[in-house]
Amino acid sequence: MAKKRPPKSMWVPPAEKAIQFKVALKYIRPPIWRRVVLPDNFTLADLHGVIQVSMGWYNCHMHAFRIGGVEYTSASACGMDDMDELEMQNEETVLLRQVVTRAKQKFSYEYDFGDSWAHEITVEKTDPIDPATTYPLCLAGKRACPPEDCGSFPGYADILEALAAKKNTEEQEELLEWVGEYDPERFDMEAVNKRLTGKRN
Repeated sequence: MAKKRPPKSMWVPPAEKAIQFKVALKYIRPPIWRRVVLPDNFTLADLHGVIQVSMGWYNCHMHAFRIGGVEYTSASACGMDDMDELEMQNEETVLLRQVVTRAKQKFSYEYDFGDSWAHEITVEKTDPIDPATTYPLCLAGKRACPPEDCGSFPGYADILEALAAKKNTEEQEELLEWVGEYDPERFDMEAVNKRLTGKRN
């Protein structure tokens, strides 16, 4: 997935702080979450890319951030006309420092408007940029994200039920065949950070 940086005409100031976010899927227990750090001169589009990689999504559906009553999405993905119709702003031109105003701030990120995977994003803290650290970086996480297109939270619950069943029904066997190899407890932080290498300055 190509990294989306601001247009060439947009001057990007040097990074001043590193922002630590916790990204957690809502309405799921046990929780599925990631802790990531990005420089404050990255854009919302960059944050979107980091969420996709760290959570394990495939970036094959539309998405939106909702921050302070304003919605942001990708102009490259949906086109400016569609953005105007949806009354959304272009995430590719918005720096994180422009929308992150304080520690403990929370905002939302929705992926796949059909399945509607709602994520809560919490700004945990900001730190000075560490010259020895290469950003973005995933610091921690728990559990695998649900399979794409599984039917939102009810579909995910059906998958977990089928995986836990001692003897599957015919319907459950078909579901597991569709899911393929899937371990809901798996999270490989090393693999995530290798994938994030292509998204670094």
